[in-house]
Amino acid sequence: MSKSKSFDYVITNMVASASLGLELDLYSLANKIPEIEYEPEQFPGAILKYTDPKASLLLFKNGKVVCVGCKKKEEIEKTIQKTIKKLTPYAKKITKTKKPKIEITNIVASANLHMELDLYKIAYKLRDVEYEPEQFPGAILKFKDPKASLLLFKNGKVICAGAKNENEIKLALAKAKKLLIPYAEKVMR
Repeated sequence: MSKSKSFDYVITNMVASASLGLELDLYSLANKIPEIEYEPEQFPGAILKYTDPKASLLLFKNGKVVCVGCKKKEEIEKTIQKTIKKLTPYAKKITKTKKPKIEITNIVASANLHMELDLYKIAYKLRDVEYEPEQFPGAILKFKDPKASLLLFKNGKVICAGAKNENEIKLALAKAKKLLIPYAEKVMR
């Protein structure tokens, strides 16, 4: 759990992409490795699921992967290395042998702003807020800088998505708290 000024947050998921440096035959991999699912009529990539760390990877023929489910960058790195080790013996061609560059494309974190929010008032008064309570109990607040979206709930709980690093999470949460304080029904501490 990371602390920041007056609230803490927990990273619940990180999404990252990388290139393994391997050319893959997804059909062959799915037949040889039980943890790989491949249904090309549903999706052009294969899915590789791990239990330790709990993560899933989308695998593509060109060796590009998208890793989801990890909570730390170290877990992503470990998962990508484990994947290279697992798939290299079955690769059609090895295109690169150096360590892949991993790019974190999205971090999802949950936090508590410690205030009860009037979501109707927030949606009415603020731009960049969507709230349709008959469809979903939370309001969506979108920021351009940092580029992140926050799901706001009446009880002050928040889910932040779209950040690419922890600093962006902290900035988005601080900005949200400052912006939302006038619409708090009660501030808790």
